[in-house]
Amino acid sequence: MLDQKTIEVIKSTVPVLQEHGEKITTHFYQTMFTNHPELLNIFNHANQKKGRQQAALANAVYAAALHIDQLETILPVVQQIAHKHRSLGVKAEHYPIVGEHLLQAMKDVLQEAATEEIIQAWADAYGVIADIFISVEADMYEQAEAQQGGWPDFKSFVIDRKVKESEVIASFYLKPADGKVLPPFLAGQYISVKLEIPGEQYTHIRQYSLSDAPGQDYYRISVKREDQQEPAGKVSTYLHQHLNEGDRLLVSAPAGEFILSKSARPLVLISGGVGLTPLVSMLKTAVREQKGRDVTFIHAAIDSKHHALRAEVDQLAAGHEHVRAFYCYERPAAEDQQYDKSGYLDEEWLQTIIGNKDADYYFCGPVGFMKAVDQIMTNWGIAEEQKHYEFFGPAMKL
Repeated sequence: MLDQKTIEVIKSTVPVLQEHGEKITTHFYQTMFTNHPELLNIFNHANQKKGRQQAALANAVYAAALHIDQLETILPVVQQIAHKHRSLGVKAEHYPIVGEHLLQAMKDVLQEAATEEIIQAWADAYGVIADIFISVEADMYEQAEAQQGGWPDFKSFVIDRKVKESEVIASFYLKPADGKVLPPFLAGQYISVKLEIPGEQYTHIRQYSLSDAPGQDYYRISVKREDQQEPAGKVSTYLHQHLNEGDRLLVSAPAGEFILSKSARPLVLISGGVGLTPLVSMLKTAVREQKGRDVTFIHAAIDSKHHALRAEVDQLAAGHEHVRAFYCYERPAAEDQQYDKSGYLDEEWLQTIIGNKDADYYFCGPVGFMKAVDQIMTNWGIAEEQKHYEFFGPAMKL
């Protein structure tokens, strides 16, 4: 535990971290990867280039400083990050490396403001926080391995089927190469896929939501080909263009805290683009396990050619009176007839669909989309405990 003096020193750095946090974390990653390039086999290079990883770490450091006297308040964030770490293969031996370079980055960026007292206080605080992460993640590794058919790190899977779902999304049905039973997962969770791409110096790992219901003899991921952006998605493009049925992938055990919970309230699932993948899993699970629960599924896509998994959702809506599905097409093509709104989701339209606001809301999609949905929820006065969302990539602020 930290003494009161250390806590006071850490709290005194909150304003500085608010102002210089991203500069510190940017410098941290640069120096750490220079000194330990092997860690590039774990970290997402695209998120580094976009600055998302730096921003996420800056937010985490700021939150730790702000709540250093009540670390239990950040345990939900610890759990979320620990799930990600376990799925990536982060181990206890990585934490001293991170701590050393984070403290050095504070010294380099803050210079004379980083007094010996401040650096020592942060060294003590980092030790406590690192121990929490190491302990939580050790339990997660143990649980992943101990479950029936489980494994701790990565395991070889075979692509049993590859199905084109839209112009940019393909589904991969994955089965264990050793033929063993698959561990269960919770609707909304993800797996990590580990690839060694020819011509690439480092291994690439990406997380993809499981897009089908639990209880199958396969894991299904539905991957958007991210080749029309900068930087282009190397893993998604490689999966689409070079991997086919019969090929193998290294896969982590399922992870993640964005999961469907049981509730008496109606369920509202709102997705944009490929963000529908965890929500389709939730929809199927709710229909099967939460019989009679009212479910409203709302999806936003560019047009019908970019709308994946629609047939599966339509079938559920047609076969269950408690399930309704609505679609918003940003730029519907001339031949598109079966959609409910053109343009963007807006507050007025969502109000006409949802009606009863006393519901549990799950939403996922591009950052801008999620910010817009969250703002609508705020305008409606929806309580925070009714809102559930997940970012594809490092956690950010809405």
